[in-house]
Amino acid sequence: MPSEQELSGVLSEFARTMLTDFPIQAILDHLVTRIVDVLPISAAGVTLIAPGADPRYVAASDGFALRFEELQTELGEGPCVTAYQTGEAVAVVDLRTEARFQRFVPRALGAGLVAMFTFPLRSGPQQLGALDLYCDTPGPMDARTMEAAQTLADVAAAYLLNAQARADLRAASALSQQRSLHDPLTGLPNRTLLLERLEHAVRRGGRTGKVNAVLFVDLDHFKGVNDLYGHSVGDELLVAVAQRVGGVLRPGDSLARLSGDEFVILCEDLDGSDEVDAIATRVGAEVAAPFALSVGDVEITASVGIASSARDDQLSERLLLDADTAMYQAKRKGGARHQILDLERDLSTSGATLARDLHDAVARGELRTQYRPIVETVEGRLFGVETLLRWAHSSHGLLPSTLVVPLAEESGLITKVGGWILEQTCRDGQRWQRHDRDASLMLSVGVSAKQLMTPRFAHTLATLLADTDTDGQRLTLEVTEGVLIHDSERALLVLNALKELGVGIALDDFGAGYSSLRYLKRFPIDMVKLDQGFVADLDRDAVSRCIVGRVIEVAHLLGMTTVAEGVETAEQHAELEEFGCDYCQGDYFAPAMSADELDALTRQHPAAGAPHPTILAAAGS
Repeated sequence: MPSEQELSGVLSEFARTMLTDFPIQAILDHLVTRIVDVLPISAAGVTLIAPGADPRYVAASDGFALRFEELQTELGEGPCVTAYQTGEAVAVVDLRTEARFQRFVPRALGAGLVAMFTFPLRSGPQQLGALDLYCDTPGPMDARTMEAAQTLADVAAAYLLNAQARADLRAASALSQQRSLHDPLTGLPNRTLLLERLEHAVRRGGRTGKVNAVLFVDLDHFKGVNDLYGHSVGDELLVAVAQRVGGVLRPGDSLARLSGDEFVILCEDLDGSDEVDAIATRVGAEVAAPFALSVGDVEITASVGIASSARDDQLSERLLLDADTAMYQAKRKGGARHQILDLERDLSTSGATLARDLHDAVARGELRTQYRPIVETVEGRLFGVETLLRWAHSSHGLLPSTLVVPLAEESGLITKVGGWILEQTCRDGQRWQRHDRDASLMLSVGVSAKQLMTPRFAHTLATLLADTDTDGQRLTLEVTEGVLIHDSERALLVLNALKELGVGIALDDFGAGYSSLRYLKRFPIDMVKLDQGFVADLDRDAVSRCIVGRVIEVAHLLGMTTVAEGVETAEQHAELEEFGCDYCQGDYFAPAMSADELDALTRQHPAAGAPHPTILAAAGS
């Protein structure tokens, strides 16, 4: 019989495990060792049991005890199994006279077992397994020792549940981390993980002198596959493309899926452009070969854009954008080819030529605006437009805002370029409104951090609104979380000044960065724009659905409206409608269009009879 002091000491040891990260097996091993020390027994063993499954954990104080733990598991019979099933202690005072366990008894006797006492590991109604105490002499165990043993078993069960909860939390965290860094359809790295790898590659490239390259792969006419066969076949094709492309890359190359039919390949430690060209050729050939899918053979091609750099000062985001630009150049040449954008030659050192060209782009009339319609989710009525910047460069073709805006910031031209975008949007908005004075389309314009933080930005905007006769309540400025993070106090002052003009504030790409809900509470945000990465996975990823639903719910509780970006399918639209998302934009409703195309649309469909999404899609086709 253990003394009160001995029993208290063992219980204290287990209590300390509650504050540690002891794994389950370690708790069990410690349990059987300490029980042999304090109870009048020769050995001890523990088996954790789950319904319909083999025991996950087994511990024994020595080989003798382990033999009988494994024997009961093998036979599915014995005091351990009975104690687990009934939740009651089982005493076998003399195995030679034991009538129960007809298969277990003869084999246990033959192995030298004399007596054993088993206690269920239980926590409330939940049964975890059993604690077996083995004796080398026959005879009963006194009541106080039986009570002490059951107390130890009950306490151990509680700590095991705590350890299991910790293990489950770690597993859930690991799964969440895995899903946050990988595409749920193909299992490939997503944009976040790709950029991490790209940053490391750029640093290594600066040390080794090797070339790094990014290949931006976009399937040609992929939308046609979805339209003809359905999105399930489209997904099947994307998985097949991922497998094929991955099979022709070098060891160490990284293949990622950004969204839709866009894939990116990161190639490190290349010897030169010839090696990049060979990889792109292999990728193009693999994609061009017919795919044997559930509907039969499906053929498709790919446009591949390539950007490379051997310098350690090349930003990873910029390298990816350059590859994206090269891909669009390949598209403009008819697709089914690859296009190399060499930063050292084609754009001149560090883009200096482009920066000089941008100085005069406004005067030469090379800047363009396109407008992405924003529609009401339920009714499909035209609510507003988002302005997209394009630069019609004489040599490099139509360059996207993702390249132009960073270049304008780096060259000190962001105030000039950003001012042009705002003025052009306001003037186009006034032109559309003349067709219907009640139309009042919401004009949504992205503003970079450097532009927003320039001195007297609010004053300059007020002057522009007056000069263009634009009601500030029609204008919404889109800002990213980075603006709110890097200089939050200054940002709060600027945003409050803009609110005094009646201008709306939208938080763009919510979910792509830190996505802290505290920004929604602290700053004067009117609208939350959901990042298209979550929208793209709505119809096949429960985590994305959960995140989108919760963000919409929180935004509405704070009195904000929500816009979903990148809506491409009817299934995504239906999910967003169910969640109560206020507005949507994306190719499902309408592609980006010129001011003249939108002008024609507003003439045909004034506010009183605003167009249905199918009409919008037709208008932009």
